[in-house]
Amino acid sequence: LVPSSLTLLALASGITAIRFAIDGKWEIAVTFIICAGILDMLDGRAARLLGADSRFGAQLDSLADLVSFGVAPGIIMYRWSLEQMGHAGWIAALIFCACGAIRLARFNVESVRDEGATKGNPYFTGLPTPAAACMMLLPLLISFQWNDPLVRQPWVSGVMIAITSVLMVSRLPTPSIKYMKLQRQHRVLAGVFFALLAAALIAWPWATMTIGLLIYVASIPFAIFAHHPRYVAKRALTQ
Repeated sequence: LVPSSLTLLALASGITAIRFAIDGKWEIAVTFIICAGILDMLDGRAARLLGADSRFGAQLDSLADLVSFGVAPGIIMYRWSLEQMGHAGWIAALIFCACGAIRLARFNVESVRDEGATKGNPYFTGLPTPAAACMMLLPLLISFQWNDPLVRQPWVSGVMIAITSVLMVSRLPTPSIKYMKLQRQHRVLAGVFFALLAAALIAWPWATMTIGLLIYVASIPFAIFAHHPRYVAKRALTQ
């Protein structure tokens, strides 16, 4: 019950984000998307910790992700910017939702086949939906800090939707934080880093999130290079 309850809370957070997007309360809407992302991480960890992994939980998680990281961000960006484009803006939001559904369906199939991210291969195939949602909302996050009308232009949101949609349905490898290894001697340093990160999130939440997202986006080309067949084959020969 614990993992499924966290998943349902994530679903409720995504739906609540839609409510505040309809009311035009953008910061609250984005906050609930972030809450959904945190709960999405916690439900998987709780399932592994309690030995409560199940096919039911996996399907429920995907359904919740489709709402929280597909439908909700699409509606937020449509109401915030894409609405100015009329029908074209709505179609752009629909494309993002459809690509999110394809990404989640493919992830479910590949997880059954053990083709997803593992400890030996800490990469997802394509951009995960939570990361795609955060990337698409990047112009909105920037607007919270610099009220520049340029970032609210519908073409900017359209470009972000195009990039994230393509990355979700692509076969490109993207980093998986879940399986990244941390050496024992680095755990104290990591603890200090996360403490500083938590303090930065409290003091400057939107700026910290924006920088973190930009770092994540910059890491994708390195993941592609590290996962390239030639590099992997060369690394295997040297081991």
